[in-house]
Amino acid sequence: MKLPSGRATNGIAAISIAAFALLYLGGWVNDAAIVGGFIPARLGQPALLDGMAAAPAWLTPISCTLIHAGWMHIGFNMFMLLFCGRQVEHVLGWGGTLFLYGVGAYAACLAQWVIDPASTNPMVGASGAISAIIATYSLLYSQQQVRRIGPLSANVVRVLWLAAGWIGIQLMIGVATAGGFGDLGQIAIAAHIGGFLAGLVLTRPLLRWRFRKKPRAVH
Repeated sequence: MKLPSGRATNGIAAISIAAFALLYLGGWVNDAAIVGGFIPARLGQPALLDGMAAAPAWLTPISCTLIHAGWMHIGFNMFMLLFCGRQVEHVLGWGGTLFLYGVGAYAACLAQWVIDPASTNPMVGASGAISAIIATYSLLYSQQQVRRIGPLSANVVRVLWLAAGWIGIQLMIGVATAGGFGDLGQIAIAAHIGGFLAGLVLTRPLLRWRFRKKPRAVH
């Protein structure tokens, strides 16, 4: 069996690791988190970082994926990206995988903004974008047999089960790390949920695009 090439997945991982290594060795991780991380309050306060060489607010959902808090942070993220991403890319191709990753990054930041639009805490890391990859991986390779429930098709039921399961896991992680539901800011729980939901929504359209029928030439 031929293994997937993983061109997009490997490229994302290589760029992410190189960016983190550069920031870490230069001692710039904390500064990078401010100027390149996603800060929800910047959307309502465009002048928040005036005077600093900060990335445009609209670009920070992407730039924040290149900034990680430490080696364990990036190590776990890249492990999950390579484990799930190469298999997803085998089905969606490199273009679909890049699109999924990018939309997942923006969906993750949108979800984080929704729960706390006034927050000035920078969000860094690629886990929100990777959550979209994990969602598609779960849909593509899940072995669980699901039956339709009333008007809901089996596919919709599968999506709902996966969404509920992922949200439940993320909330438990938030409780375990923050000590309660009152403060989920230590780990970007909402970003993980937002990215995952984006992946669930995009999987079928991306499959249709990937395997669309091309018109045949008539001679």
